[in-house]
Amino acid sequence: MQTYLEFTFKIEPLQPWNEILMAELIEVGFDSFTEEHDGILGYIQKDLFTESSLQNVSLLTHPEVEISYTYSEMPNINWNEEWEKNFDPINVENQVSIRAEFHENQNLPHEIIIQPKMSFGTGHHATTYLMIQQMLDMDFEGKTVLDMGCGTSVLAIFAKQKGAGKTVAIDIDEWSVENSKENAVRNNVELEISQGTGENLGGENFDIILANINRNILISDIPTYVSVLNDGGSILLSGLCFFDVADIMEVCTQQNLNLKRQLQREEWVSLWLEK
Repeated sequence: MQTYLEFTFKIEPLQPWNEILMAELIEVGFDSFTEEHDGILGYIQKDLFTESSLQNVSLLTHPEVEISYTYSEMPNINWNEEWEKNFDPINVENQVSIRAEFHENQNLPHEIIIQPKMSFGTGHHATTYLMIQQMLDMDFEGKTVLDMGCGTSVLAIFAKQKGAGKTVAIDIDEWSVENSKENAVRNNVELEISQGTGENLGGENFDIILANINRNILISDIPTYVSVLNDGGSILLSGLCFFDVADIMEVCTQQNLNLKRQLQREEWVSLWLEK
């Protein structure tokens, strides 16, 4: 079993910064969290952690929030078992159920079954909820789709359930790629899944691009996404806080993308744009 470090982060004020901190910590290798009354507990594999990695967590030096932390080594435990204990089924607009095999069927129009491993995108996070909510109103029938930063491939699986044609799922994380392959089989859908980044794009074009990542990667990669998006195609973006929208829209406007709809859940935002 992997040895983990447990970090205790004290956050003042707690909201909305606790969710934002978790999103940034995921980007540097943290894979699970517990919310406390005055902060969060974060967990990372010991062999993945370096002190320098926290320098990439910009929120730790943000002027509007005070964050302090301590950490210690955890005893070896079965983390998949612990994760399963805390994984609850998701209901999106009474239309989509995201659940594990050990949960009861909620009998909604759409059902996505995943193995709740440590990869991001189980639907618990508000941005995944927002992406599914946007997708409910989109026409996927026969469309070519790219799920960029796919995590568990929940979004790619839902696109296929809505009738998508060829659907490509890409993630930088090897664990996410393997989990995506398992989830595709579990949901009886065919996905082209690979490990990579925006640098791997360019060989083919898409009608719909789904990107639930984070603001910095989106700002960097939106021009690449647009270059492989068919005319009249749609891009769904999330992984954004409400205060990121202006910066993201500046890049989108430069790329001649038009905003069709913006949704917000808590402090998180999703943007539906068209080329």
